[in-house]
Amino acid sequence: MAEFVTLETSQDHPGVGTIMLHRPPMNALNRQVQDELLAAAAEANDRDDIAAVVVYGGPKVFAAGADIKEMNDMSFQEMVKVGRRLQRGLGAISEISKPTVAAITGYALGGGLEVALGADRRIAGDNAKLGVPEVTLGVIPGGGGTQRLARLVGPARAKDMIFTGRFVDAEEALKIGLVDEVVAPDEVYAAALKWAGRFHGAASVAIAAAKAAVDQGLDTDLETGLKLEAHLFASLFATDDRATGMASFIENGPGKAEFTGK
Repeated sequence: MAEFVTLETSQDHPGVGTIMLHRPPMNALNRQVQDELLAAAAEANDRDDIAAVVVYGGPKVFAAGADIKEMNDMSFQEMVKVGRRLQRGLGAISEISKPTVAAITGYALGGGLEVALGADRRIAGDNAKLGVPEVTLGVIPGGGGTQRLARLVGPARAKDMIFTGRFVDAEEALKIGLVDEVVAPDEVYAAALKWAGRFHGAASVAIAAAKAAVDQGLDTDLETGLKLEAHLFASLFATDDRATGMASFIENGPGKAEFTGK
């Protein structure tokens, strides 16, 4: 049983799974936490009762980075061996094919921000502080931060944050597109649950296809992305949900179909 990362569901929020980080006091992301994140993400992806996922660090802090004490004595040769494992662990949320949202309170720094960057959406408390301060340790973000941050906010803003290591407050994070919504700290989790709850009973196969088209398309040129979109679009004509959705539209108008996720 996982010690620091759990996957929780609630009857009050059907279809929503919460990946909870709990390693007090600051949710430092050591190798055990990274492995548990991967396991929780894989389980959430496989479970038919989960349509969307919230990742949450609790009411005080999201995660204040990787465990520096664990890294301090590692050699170059050792880090070469575990570097990709670090990226996969901190990027675990990005491997979920369902809608994901990071609920951020307090600090989301270094590896903590990298975990949040793997989500489709980020909701932050107005007390949030976000940053990638790895240069102050003599290194760079190694859990996907240089790549996902630049794709999200653009290379110039990403370089500013990475080069200086400065913290960004919630207002600036919203302005530059680093987060998508800012609420009071005690409303963060509820707001994330509300957004994730929209996908209970939705056309989950189509949503997974849409997510794949956007994410994979951004990693290639436009022509290749359009070919990917065409392939995924056509593939949905082999699903029950497509037949259900179109028949319902013709008979009853938009927005009334009841999908089965098949």
